[in-house]
Amino acid sequence: MTKKLLMGNEAFAHAALEAGVRVVAGYPGTPSSELIETVAAERAAGRAQGVHVEWSTNEKAALELLAGAAYCGARVLFTCKQVGLNVASDALMSLNYVGVKGGTVLFVADDPGPISSQTEQDTRRFAAFAKVPVLDPATPEQGFAMMQAAFDLSERYRTPVIVRPTTRIDHASAFFDVADETQARPVPEEGFERDPRWVIFPKRAFDAHGEILERLRAIAHDFSADASLAAFNPQFEGGGGPAGEALPAGEQRPRLGIMAGGVSAAYAREALRMLEGRAAAEGARVPAYRFMQVGTPYPFPEEAVASFTEGLDRILVLEELDHVLEDALLAFAGKTHAPFDVRGKLTGDARDRGENDVDDIAERIARFFGLRLPAPEPLAYEASDDAPLPVRPPVLCAGCPHRGSFYAVKRALAGRPAVLCGDIGCYTLGNAKPLDAVDTCLCMGAGITMAQGFAVAEPQKKQVAFVGDSTFFASGLTGIVNAVYNGHDITIAVLDNATTAMTGSQPHPGTGVTLMGAKRRPVSIEGMLRAMGVECIVRANPLALAEAQAAAREAIDFEGPSAILFESPCIQLKRPGPAAEVDAGRCTGCKKCIAEIGCPGIGFSAEAQGPKSGARGQAFVDASLCNGCGLCVQICPFGALGEGGAHD
Repeated sequence: MTKKLLMGNEAFAHAALEAGVRVVAGYPGTPSSELIETVAAERAAGRAQGVHVEWSTNEKAALELLAGAAYCGARVLFTCKQVGLNVASDALMSLNYVGVKGGTVLFVADDPGPISSQTEQDTRRFAAFAKVPVLDPATPEQGFAMMQAAFDLSERYRTPVIVRPTTRIDHASAFFDVADETQARPVPEEGFERDPRWVIFPKRAFDAHGEILERLRAIAHDFSADASLAAFNPQFEGGGGPAGEALPAGEQRPRLGIMAGGVSAAYAREALRMLEGRAAAEGARVPAYRFMQVGTPYPFPEEAVASFTEGLDRILVLEELDHVLEDALLAFAGKTHAPFDVRGKLTGDARDRGENDVDDIAERIARFFGLRLPAPEPLAYEASDDAPLPVRPPVLCAGCPHRGSFYAVKRALAGRPAVLCGDIGCYTLGNAKPLDAVDTCLCMGAGITMAQGFAVAEPQKKQVAFVGDSTFFASGLTGIVNAVYNGHDITIAVLDNATTAMTGSQPHPGTGVTLMGAKRRPVSIEGMLRAMGVECIVRANPLALAEAQAAAREAIDFEGPSAILFESPCIQLKRPGPAAEVDAGRCTGCKKCIAEIGCPGIGFSAEAQGPKSGARGQAFVDASLCNGCGLCVQICPFGALGEGGAHD
């Protein structure tokens, strides 16, 4: 064993490897991506033996692949972010009815905020919908233990199990003792055994539904009574004594309770320590209270909750995203005719969206306790006379080829009425001005199909759907086939930057790179389009402005489904060229270079003067940001911008 400082996702990977996972598959999505990358790195280094790991084409493909391996008895791990589970849901809903043989764990990372997602979807709700047990860690260390317990639970009840960390758990770091080498558990000698239960006919599904309900009751009992699982639902009592010291047992029974889940449980523990310290400093008392973390929110561990709620009058529930624990506690109170009052999101006593934090939870617990404590002393810092920094919205990177793609399409449309449908990825940022080139964004692959709906409802407008190369393979193919089959007049702009850039530059089928080291023949996007029946396909370098505009115009003018392939690598994949430079003698201060493309590498100095700009100011290039893409050079009408000092 070796002690290592690991990010939460890295620790989850090591936990799965130590549990003997045999097959790992998923689709990249922040905040989950590092888990698979860690497994791949451990395998490549020779420290993880017998493991197959892959980025699958999408989440549905990943889970179905893993189901096949699990039927053979292999331990398998699926990874995605919360919205990725939507894509895999068709497989998951049936998989729970069919059941599994090898331990099957779904690592689904939720994103309160949301920080890098379309939604604040709560996977605990999805677990209840799918009738699948879910474990909800409060810390990376607890998540490490939960990952290993999840495989055992899955095999005990032949059910998939979800481990649901949130962003702060995934990206926090802690020290772990991890195995120097791991070995995947071999597939049992008998392997896949033919059995009618693997075929989900209606009669089998009816019987399986009853089995699911029975095992959920058994799992709920285990969550309260099995020591290895009940440890994820700890309880303790505190407060009640002078200066924050607890009274001897039996002298004061707590009447206040705090129930928390996920990272909010860790925040609440810290908040309670803060409040007890502040109370002690004031010679005050924190009232007696009982605390419970619910680390197994579904099925709800009612036996453990009954012990927690005994004698309590009021309970404050703290959790992120939905009021899942609050709902379960209210249902429990109704079923048992319990007298306690439940406070939380539904009553306005907890945040109803976004992330929790220690300070906010401390204030809410203080109000719940009825404490009147002075605010903590602010941290000392040196005041600055500088004006506050302006808000800086997210933008495409300097030199991003997508900027040229959007600009070329807008120029090719030349004012023609159009709807520009976007998609999920870096290129969603094309909605920002001055590009203003994304009118809609729903979910992965939806831009292509939504454009067809716009074409039916508003045929007088041209419909353009932007899609990234990774998303093209993940979710775009079905929509393209639909466009060809039904003859919809849309143009599909594939922004091929040779990577899955938004989530950390992972490979995809169009790159030919796999996590197992083999270099496959890249799947041709043009070949796929031709096979699906798209007749007009043009290609262009989006950073060659005239070429890109001509290609866009040809595709847009075509009647029926057409496609433009904008091909240029992400700036993270190539060495930057010489930065552009401004010729002060030619710059007129017209700001076209800024107003047309909005590249963050170009700024404007109101003080700069030149023979043609006078007192209007002049543009300048930030050489630390510019990577020499040359797009601005082609846009300047006066030849004032040159590549590496060269001016026409």
